[in-house]
Amino acid sequence: MHAQKQIIVIAQQRKTEALRMASGLTLLDDAVKVFVVGRLEDDAETATQLEALEFAEVPVAHVAAHDTQAMASLVDAIRGSQAVYIL
Repeated sequence: MHAQKQIIVIAQQRKTEALRMASGLTLLDDAVKVFVVGRLEDDAETATQLEALEFAEVPVAHVAAHDTQAMASLVDAIRGSQAVYIL
């Protein structure tokens, strides 16, 4: 058994794919957090991925580029993680 890792997924360009990837990472029993930069698409696939993340109790935070407090939270999360994926 491995030590639990802190993993951050940043959904920036390929947001739905980033959500799908974050769902897959939950299979490793590591702590996963998702940060969405900007807005998500309002479609069925995105809704499905968000539902899966909610079921897996993965926190999803929304970050606006002009929101300095949210960006500071993202920076802190990156500093405390062992892996960061940006899509």
